[in-house]
Amino acid sequence: MRIPIRHIAGHLLWSTHGSVWALYRLHPGPDARGRREETVQGTYVPAAVRDEQLARITHLIRSLSGAPRLIGLCAQIDPGEVALRMIEGIEPADTAPDDGPHPWVENVEATLDLLDGQEMHRRTLWLAVPLQTETAGLQVSASLGAMWAELSPMLGMRPAPVTRHEVSAYREQAARVEAALAGGAAFRPARPAEIVWIVQHALHRGLPEPLLAEAEASDLYGGQVRDGVLRSPSYADLGQVRLQEGGINPALDNVENLNSAGQITRSGRKAWWRLNSASPLRRRWLQVEADAGTGYQAQLALAECPPAVSQDSADLFAQLETLDFPVDYTVDLALVPAEKARDQVRRKKNELIDQADQYEARPTGMPASLTDAARDLGELDARLSRTSVEVEVQSVTVLTVWGPTAAVCDARARALAALLGGADYRAVRPAGLQEALFTLGLPGTVRPGVVREFTQHQVSEDWALGGAFTASEVGDPNGMFLGIDLDCGTTRPVTINVADAPKVDASASMGIVGDLGAGKSVLEKLIAEAVWARGGCAICIDRTPVREWATFARTAAKGRVQIIDAAKAEVSIDPLRMFNGPEGRHYALSYLTLQLGIGPMSTSGEVLHHAVEQAAASDAPSMHRVLQVLEEMATSEAGKRQDAAATLAGLVRVVATNSLARMVFDPTLPPVRLDASSTSDMIVITTTGLKLPENRLTASAVTYLGSADGQCGWWLHYTRREEGFGEDGDLAHVLTLIAPCACGTYITVELVDEDALIVMLDELDTPPVACNYRLRVREASWADARHDSTEAPF
Repeated sequence: MRIPIRHIAGHLLWSTHGSVWALYRLHPGPDARGRREETVQGTYVPAAVRDEQLARITHLIRSLSGAPRLIGLCAQIDPGEVALRMIEGIEPADTAPDDGPHPWVENVEATLDLLDGQEMHRRTLWLAVPLQTETAGLQVSASLGAMWAELSPMLGMRPAPVTRHEVSAYREQAARVEAALAGGAAFRPARPAEIVWIVQHALHRGLPEPLLAEAEASDLYGGQVRDGVLRSPSYADLGQVRLQEGGINPALDNVENLNSAGQITRSGRKAWWRLNSASPLRRRWLQVEADAGTGYQAQLALAECPPAVSQDSADLFAQLETLDFPVDYTVDLALVPAEKARDQVRRKKNELIDQADQYEARPTGMPASLTDAARDLGELDARLSRTSVEVEVQSVTVLTVWGPTAAVCDARARALAALLGGADYRAVRPAGLQEALFTLGLPGTVRPGVVREFTQHQVSEDWALGGAFTASEVGDPNGMFLGIDLDCGTTRPVTINVADAPKVDASASMGIVGDLGAGKSVLEKLIAEAVWARGGCAICIDRTPVREWATFARTAAKGRVQIIDAAKAEVSIDPLRMFNGPEGRHYALSYLTLQLGIGPMSTSGEVLHHAVEQAAASDAPSMHRVLQVLEEMATSEAGKRQDAAATLAGLVRVVATNSLARMVFDPTLPPVRLDASSTSDMIVITTTGLKLPENRLTASAVTYLGSADGQCGWWLHYTRREEGFGEDGDLAHVLTLIAPCACGTYITVELVDEDALIVMLDELDTPPVACNYRLRVREASWADARHDSTEAPF
């Protein structure tokens, strides 16, 4: 077999047919060279996300031109590859616990035993774009160079070289293609080893194949520009295979029992009609014989699509993932501009009119199919006329299945055809075209003319509904082996690494749903165990009455665990004592603004920020020191800052005097140690003995502000409500001051913000308040007063 690769320079491929292609990998995953403006979603995505993905893919199709080719391949996964992903990121320990093996070794070995012998694959998408230079001379040079490359071996001469100028011109053209692709799916240029892997994968279907993971990290097969010309390694060894359509399986055809010399033809093959097997028309597969063995492939061409299909069930390529065997697909596209496509539609309409005139002379009249065809052409014309950027997608789709034996390959091909037939798609295995359809999936080949009969005509949005450019993945690139993806029909391992989520700007939140006794708690403990076994530190909040997480931690991480009883307050979780520098200041300020219910950009927020900065810069930084700084500011500052500092000091003092707040504000308690490498693998905080507040107080807080004489005072009430403020669904913050009145009732004042509270406290006399004060409050723009309650509010 002759490989169509002549040169490879980066992601550019010079083919033996005279064309130059740029190859890109779509959805490359976490890669330094990959573009990550989108993330791959799972199977279950909201409708808004699905519509956004459809719009992006439609835009990508409209931004392309010419005849690009989309290749979707199922890359084989080896159990050792999963094991490498499980140990990725782990730093080797100097000494293992108890001088035994690393705690993660047992998990890796168990995963290897479980996945051994499984047929595992992962979906990879590749986009090949033919490049057309604006210089006609370069195009002619490429064609002549390819022609000479075919003839030169016969004459014993070298093929024409590719010059540096030609390489630079095609790289500029590829840069323009990448600029057009920027608004669509995430992509990166393919590596030379990955381009070669595409060929190796096509030739090793049904056999042990080279791993894509090795190609992703390889620097081989790339050409270099030296002495002004492009020089590439030889790719001839890739084609050392034998292709035979309908190849004979010795076990199936019982060839060994045929001894007559008359059964041998001049070509050296046995005549099929004299074999104890069916006609070759029934052996519609391609036999590929390589060094690794013999594999069997079946190529199915999509011959007919339903005239109309709902949007929810149009994702043909996404539904291929549900099959219990892998399926590769190649989609050769021809993108026709709207104006040219409309001209073709007009010609077809004229042909329909001529056919209608001919059928009128027949007694049976005009068939119903002509009416349906006229309606379809009218709809296509209308959609092409809607916008000038619309394109018509003329696609040839080839689906490939394979197996280690011809029987397995044939059974999978029949199952795939039956599945598509149930959805009104007709897929055929054309006899005599198996090799032609096979070569369509190789990078750099031209579309054989005989496959044009399988062309499907669609507008860009309809074709994008098929889901060819989308991928469904779940999990992280490395981490613990969580299980098998049930949305995929084949075995697809899922790894998860919750500890690395903040490093990649992702959320580590996850939910586990299951029936009673299904193992939800067990899975949580396995994930926690994986965190510390891989070198991290697991911090758990145990709210179970029997303290089951504390018991688990003492057993799983014996000798390297901290148990913190929140009800007894034996250790401190003061962020200024646990973390140094900006990290500790950030955590402390975030906690206090949330605890006190103040805005970070208000006057109180600025005063609190200043107090946290001063406390963190002291010799003994702590949250208790923040309270001391606020008290000092309340006596040294002036104006609004003094009032805000006094108010904040009072609020912090109310919180700090609570017994539950000792873990934060008591400077005498020893701080929690978070250095997992030297002290603890797990930190468990038990909350048994703590009672949650009543439901009516979960969204509110009340603070009593006593007067100077200690006889009576005001109540400050903070709550949140949905009405009146904020956007739909947001909660508005409401601050209310309640003061006793001289007449025995209470004045309730709803404040606009914290500054209004400070102004009111300056104006208020020692309670009780005079009755005429509510009249002055009503005239103010920052508050509204009510004077109608005779009972104490709290």
